[in-house]
Amino acid sequence: MTPTMVEHSGLDIMCLNKYCHSSSSSSSSEHDKKIFTKLKLSLSGDYPRKNAEILSGQYGTNLLLIGAALMLAIAHHDPSVKEEHLLSFATCLMILQLIWMMWYILVQDRQKSTRTEKDVHATTCWIRGGLTLLALLSLIMDAFRIGYYVGYQSCVSAVLGVYPVIHASHTVAQVHFLWFHIKDVIKSFETFERFGVIHAVFTNLLLWCNGVMSEAEHFLNNHKRRLSALGYENLTIEHSEPDCNCTTSTCSMFSSSLYYLYPFNIEYHIFVSALLFVMWKNIGRTIDLSSNRKRLVTKTQGLTLGPILGLLALASTIGILVVYITHVEESLRMRQSAISMFYIYGIVMLVVMCFAGASGLLIYRANHMPLDTSKNPSRQLDTELLFGSSIGSWFMSWCSVVAVLSTSSSPPYRWTNLIYSLLIVLEKYVQNLFIIESLYRQQENGEREDPELPAAPEIFSVTSSLAPPYNGIINRAYETPDRTCVTMENEQEESGQMYRCPRKHSEVPLPVGTKVVEPPNIKRQILKNIAVLLIMCNISLWILPAFGCRPQYDNGLEQETFGFSIWTTVLNFAIPLNLFYRMHSVASLFEVFRRV
Repeated sequence: MTPTMVEHSGLDIMCLNKYCHSSSSSSSSEHDKKIFTKLKLSLSGDYPRKNAEILSGQYGTNLLLIGAALMLAIAHHDPSVKEEHLLSFATCLMILQLIWMMWYILVQDRQKSTRTEKDVHATTCWIRGGLTLLALLSLIMDAFRIGYYVGYQSCVSAVLGVYPVIHASHTVAQVHFLWFHIKDVIKSFETFERFGVIHAVFTNLLLWCNGVMSEAEHFLNNHKRRLSALGYENLTIEHSEPDCNCTTSTCSMFSSSLYYLYPFNIEYHIFVSALLFVMWKNIGRTIDLSSNRKRLVTKTQGLTLGPILGLLALASTIGILVVYITHVEESLRMRQSAISMFYIYGIVMLVVMCFAGASGLLIYRANHMPLDTSKNPSRQLDTELLFGSSIGSWFMSWCSVVAVLSTSSSPPYRWTNLIYSLLIVLEKYVQNLFIIESLYRQQENGEREDPELPAAPEIFSVTSSLAPPYNGIINRAYETPDRTCVTMENEQEESGQMYRCPRKHSEVPLPVGTKVVEPPNIKRQILKNIAVLLIMCNISLWILPAFGCRPQYDNGLEQETFGFSIWTTVLNFAIPLNLFYRMHSVASLFEVFRRV
């Protein structure tokens, strides 16, 4: 017998069957059902978005793994897998990204009436300017590739000529996309756009890996050639020249110049993939207007010691690079002196950087500013990339420590290699702490805000999602009269209107037309000098390995301990990460300089 319920005048009358529940048990069951429904909604609310993230992430990862499989087969010199297959795969990926970018730009042009939300933390003008410079150098490399193909077109695949043309078109379109759309917070066609953005991320990662592999193979062949000249045998040097003669007189110049441009092309692709990854994380994100305000610092007074020491470090780096490259291929004595000179230079550089970073941390500890805990995908990615890219050089340094302590040979640079390796670990540890401490500090009030943003959220805005949820007239002076007056006055002055707030009475009246000059802040000046010095030092430590100064190949200690194949594998993993770490540190430290 089923229970029945009669509803009369708002009262529930339950049947008197023994199987019927009491009113109290019924209310408790309904309460449990409500809790279960809320829990189910809270758990399933993000399911579509999470599913799109997971599916697109798996799609991009598999694209990269396909390319990695092709690169490993090419590195093994399997005759059935050639470079043309990898270049064909990369060309198809770039064409798909070009189609997606054109579609996205067309959709945005058709939706001009709807204002697109922007994440001001996604990138800055100077980062996009630096990427544009790297892109121009990549275009020069593509021109050299085309010239190289023209000279050997009778005996090489047509893919070698199509690839640089598509890569140049891809570079130009991608730079345009970075300048005008990288800050967009996508709210329409979210699932499709996730796949488009993640496809762009992993296409650039694959192009980065291809550049790293080509550059590492070229350097490894040069290293084998030097070892063969010193009397080492059983080393196979791979020759990548085509089987026919070049029809022009510039083929050798093009092929040798390519490897001087590879570092810039490598840095370009890895930085673009990082920026696109931030855009991917921003898809469907609700922007917090209170934290979506970026402050700029244009005051540069007090910058003396940092730039001077930085330029001195850069000049000494150029000298060390020239001396090392010219002496490392000479006699054994000259080779050992060049390696010793490098380690002594590196020790001095790293000691200065450790001292500068530790001084900055002490200043931050003395200044008790609260931390900024707002959600910021760009800043979170910066932190993760700093730690992730540090792993390569840390691993290489600890391998050097093990080699120095366990080897039986004692060259003149043995203990300087040990000190240098330990300082590499310490310097990156201190520098990472300094950068992260700076990026997570809340900025002080009273500084000029980002000119790309309006000074305050617009109430009468076309886009409702950007307008603050206010109904009626707002009296901002009611809650915080002093602070609001200053803000409103600045806004009115920028727009050309006259507005004056009542000021507090001062004992010393200010004459009309005078400007209040802030007293110099010694802590800020020291932090700015530290940031500039670390920027120049990181550029110096990027230049050396990027252009061939790699004593880890030439000192012989690690190779004696780990063997040739294992040690070269470690270096092929660690050196690209170290190069990316130095360039990423430059970008992060410039952001620190602007925020101080």
